[in-house]
Amino acid sequence: MRHFTTILGHEIRMLLVSPNTYIVAAFFLGVMGTIFTGILESYSKAAQEVSPAQVFFQLYFIPVLFMVPFLTMKCFAEERRLGTIETLLTTPVSTVEVVLGKYGATYFLYLVLWALTGGFFYILHRFAGDAPFFDPGPLVGGYLFIAVSGLMFVALGVLASSLSRSQTVAAILCFAVLLALIIGVPLLLELPALASDTFRPVRTAVEYAQISDHLGDFTRGVVDTRQVLYYLSGTILALTVTVFGVEARLLHA
Repeated sequence: MRHFTTILGHEIRMLLVSPNTYIVAAFFLGVMGTIFTGILESYSKAAQEVSPAQVFFQLYFIPVLFMVPFLTMKCFAEERRLGTIETLLTTPVSTVEVVLGKYGATYFLYLVLWALTGGFFYILHRFAGDAPFFDPGPLVGGYLFIAVSGLMFVALGVLASSLSRSQTVAAILCFAVLLALIIGVPLLLELPALASDTFRPVRTAVEYAQISDHLGDFTRGVVDTRQVLYYLSGTILALTVTVFGVEARLLHA
């Protein structure tokens, strides 16, 4: 893994000079700023039982569904389209180092963008520090959830990018997978068949994968190791498949 830090630094620099990065950042912060403003306006009109941070993070899926595909779609799709992935992998670096380097850089940017939204809460604390609805607990838990769940989300995006030469196809594939995880899983629980005892094991598995429940636990200060294991195992699985997929395509190139 001696070349990992070199690849990671290179990928971070490439992301920082890419116009797409700043387009995604502007779009993301604009959307999150609008959401946060709307939340504060609703609180100014009527008292709410939950803190603004809880409501803010409940809407995490809106930017995630679009931000992750845009951040990850170039990871391997562009390399494959230009034919530079073969050249890169024939240098004294391993496929694992390349995959982890690209993944690490993208995940770093993902964290940076979310960290910037902390400025919203700083302003709220600065000008309404004594407000009863300002609770740092859900804020810390929410950002912890973002960091942990982001491990798997970004890994799935990198995997999607490795499956196609087209950035557009990679982005659509990533969007579809994230949509199935975030929106599709709760819809499965609404199926009448899953309410029967016959499908109880299936229902238990689906409930375990319900990301909205994970978020609720994190914002309440409950960190379940089973949920953390879910995201870590999903991350490892996605990156492992990516490594094998990239190596297989290199052998057939």
